[in-house]
Amino acid sequence: MLNTIVLLMPSLKKNIVYSSLLTVAGYVFPLMTFPYVTRVLGVENLGICNFVNSAIEYFCVFSLLGVNTIGIREIAKVKDDKIRVSRVFSSILCLNLITTFISIFALFLLIDFVPKFSQYREMMYIGAGKILFNSLLIEWLYKGFEDFEYITKRSILVRCLFVISIFLLVKTPDDYKLYFLLTVMGFVVNASINLVYSRHYVRFSFKNLLFKPYIVPLVTLGAHRILTSMYISFNVTFLGISSGEIEVGYYTTATKLYAVIISLFSAFTGVMLPRMSSILASDNVSEFKRLTNKSIDALLAFSIPLIVITEMYASQIIRIIAGEGYEGAIFPMRLIMPLMLLIGYEQIIITQMLVPMKKDRAILINSFAGASVALILNFIIVPLMASVGSAIVWIASEFAVATSAQFFINKYIGYKVPIKKIGYRFLSIIPIIVICYVLSLCISNSYVLMILGSVLVIFYYLVYESIIMKNELVVSNMKVIKNKCERLFH
Repeated sequence: MLNTIVLLMPSLKKNIVYSSLLTVAGYVFPLMTFPYVTRVLGVENLGICNFVNSAIEYFCVFSLLGVNTIGIREIAKVKDDKIRVSRVFSSILCLNLITTFISIFALFLLIDFVPKFSQYREMMYIGAGKILFNSLLIEWLYKGFEDFEYITKRSILVRCLFVISIFLLVKTPDDYKLYFLLTVMGFVVNASINLVYSRHYVRFSFKNLLFKPYIVPLVTLGAHRILTSMYISFNVTFLGISSGEIEVGYYTTATKLYAVIISLFSAFTGVMLPRMSSILASDNVSEFKRLTNKSIDALLAFSIPLIVITEMYASQIIRIIAGEGYEGAIFPMRLIMPLMLLIGYEQIIITQMLVPMKKDRAILINSFAGASVALILNFIIVPLMASVGSAIVWIASEFAVATSAQFFINKYIGYKVPIKKIGYRFLSIIPIIVICYVLSLCISNSYVLMILGSVLVIFYYLVYESIIMKNELVVSNMKVIKNKCERLFH
């Protein structure tokens, strides 16, 4: 029976490719419009849009709570039963709409009572549309069915339309409200298409709704989401209050490349979640552990060479991203980049293991541990060390989360940190650092050195992972590339 189910499931490789494309598009399209928008709107009007959007985002967090995670998990479990999947979908969507209307009502109250909100009343009302249609986006339905191809194609199409509309319609500084409206319209169009397309999978009905099984995990995972956003966002806010805007500039610049890279691995873990939920539903624990080990191998092959490259060439990378005057971001970047490995592992044991196992209380404790560490250390370290202190606080917070998550995953299924696998990778760093150092003595141009050094590091780890570590994931992909090259040239 399990083999039949696995055969029917979409290819993991295909899903990972589509999810990665979607993630990359999430960074490429904003980069296409950002230079234009900053010049047309000006700093003040763009600041108004960002302020209103950031306020609306908090209401979005409260309206969604843990819906996305619960939706993926529950849909993945019952997707082979059309009647049950429609009931689950209808129940979760109705529950989400209740929390959404509560959030919108709270926003309308605050518009009247908070002067800063009243000042931008019209834009706040437009933002309420984002809260509503963000809830109607129902991406969790398609992720539960592992239809990443549809999600990617639809999202890229809508993003293309958004980019075109920005260039055609936003022409003067006074168009800042129109710009904000267009960003909200992106959610409206995406949600509308999703709602129509959902008929391929489910039928919405108010009959036989079931709320009770979802209320506790919704609130628990929602609290996790709120706590997580608190200790990530609070770092930047507190840094600005205690050390000023320049240090915030250093810190946010230092985190830019990390955000892009870790989001690519997050695309992988997002693809794995519905698959792990389906496997757990069939009580196949050995397959569950096997896929977890495969994810660890993917993380190590992905993160270690990138950490080596970014540590060695941090100064060149910062100059490319931000230009001159951002030298203060180099050291914080060097502190932050190893988080790729820590947070990647954290995502595996939480998103791929604890979430499918429905250990929502453990997930909440993890985020509470991280939030507590961040809150305490911000007041102690950041006033003394500014952006470097914020980087240290973030590392300490994530370490607390990962340690807590590891405790629970070891307690529930006896899964321990793969110390040998990680240890061998750290030993592998020594030879490549020596090789790159020798290369630096021969090449004076820092950018040429960075390019050649990066190519050398990637080649070194392809050889190391495939021959020394015999990483199944790397070996299989190398064979695919080899076969394609042979067909191309013969």
